Amino acid sequence: MKHTLTIILVLPLLLLAACHGKPDSAVPTQQLPQLRPELAGAVLPVNIAAPSFMIADTAEYYHTEIGRAGHEPCITISSSSAAVMPPLDKWHDLLSDAAGDSIYIRITLERGGEALQLRDAVCHVSPDTIDRYLVYRLLYPGYELWHDMGIYQRDLTNYEQVAVLDNSEFDRQCVNCHSFVGGSPETMMVHVRGAKGGTIIRRDGKVVKVSPNCPALENGAAYPAWHPSGRFIAFANNDIKQFFHTSGTKTIEVSDLAADLSIYDVDADTASAIQGLSSKEWMETFPAWAPDGRALYFCRARQYQEGGALDSIRYDLCRASFDPASRVFGEPEIVVAAADSMRSVSFPRVSPDGRYLLYTLSSYGNFSIWHPESNLWLLDLTDGITRPMDELNSDDVDSYHSWSANGRWIVFSSKRMDGLWARPFIAAFDPSTGQASAPFAVPQQTPLFYDDFMRTFNIPELIRTPITDMRQLVDAANAPKPQ
Repeated sequence: MKHTLTIILVLPLLLLAACHGKPDSAVPTQQLPQLRPELAGAVLPVNIAAPSFMIADTAEYYHTEIGRAGHEPCITISSSSAAVMPPLDKWHDLLSDAAGDSIYIRITLERGGEALQLRDAVCHVSPDTIDRYLVYRLLYPGYELWHDMGIYQRDLTNYEQVAVLDNSEFDRQCVNCHSFVGGSPETMMVHVRGAKGGTIIRRDGKVVKVSPNCPALENGAAYPAWHPSGRFIAFANNDIKQFFHTSGTKTIEVSDLAADLSIYDVDADTASAIQGLSSKEWMETFPAWAPDGRALYFCRARQYQEGGALDSIRYDLCRASFDPASRVFGEPEIVVAAADSMRSVSFPRVSPDGRYLLYTLSSYGNFSIWHPESNLWLLDLTDGITRPMDELNSDDVDSYHSWSANGRWIVFSSKRMDGLWARPFIAAFDPSTGQASAPFAVPQQTPLFYDDFMRTFNIPELIRTPITDMRQLVDAANAPKPQ
């Protein structure tokens, strides 16, 4: 009976809000609305889901109109609530109609008997689609709750999220380093660490668990980079340690104390150290192939000496040529000498056309997710000019990033919302100019999603088609540890 009464009381309020339309006359202002998450100035993929948002401006009533520039609105929402959730079907109709043009978000506020129409928040709609699926690891941001994590797949055209590998299904083991060839889940891998640890590889319709660790190197394989051919995977073999500080702004620090590069031949199921890139003099990590497969980019720092200061470890961006037929690497060369400027490089990723390289730059080390000063930088490989991507960067962590298959979209992790949790952001990229648009948070169905969701989004990777047959991956995770 109590529940029935609640419904009866709420319904009149909803009907009243629905009937309270926008006033016939409103005073226009030059004030932009405060939207959370922010959308003004963004470039939207034509196939992206509708972004729900909160209007941060105070009012008694809110009137939202969304439409194509120069046209009547196709979405109208009037309510006493500051929450705006555009209907998904109408949103997709609007983007389809406005592709190559702009849309406006027009907010009118009613307060104190006055109606104020704020300046339109304008977004451009790109005719280019973004890869439909985003794959990421969800986990709590601290080190204590690592046993509760998983790899998830999100459909960017709607809000559907499905578990690819939830570690509750395989003894709470750690799962990480999901990686794909050319944005296709048909050739992919993911690490499982623990009693049944190993590397799960899906290729040619088969799923196997292998051990890609190199017998000649002391440390296990991590941070994979698939060769474009799908035959090889370059790995970093790292001795990773966590450090905890009782004072200062960085209470947790993660650092490599040793790191080398190896290459795993998927066909032969053999791993070998990369000659010239595995020595006691240097630490090499974060490999990334050029799209033609004939060069390997990586980060390199001087070998850490016991007792040395962690904030003295700085990585340059380096490159070595590669002959796929002979599997021979050339001599390494420095591409960006970041250490000379007291900076450090992590996460090099080459654009699909091979022209640009996007990387993260921080003050030291290579675990940039713990460094608030981390920013994204872009290197033009045709002329060697590098610059900070000021159009993307914020005052907090801007870190791990990936390219779309067409090279026109970037997804990256950022802690700009609160400094605690990394969330995925999307930005358009113009290959002809090397410029990116203002980023926007991956749309969610409810406006307060990012306020309430207490997990961090780790390693966002775009793929064009969905991962299917998840049961195969779970069964492989539960299989015995490979010998």
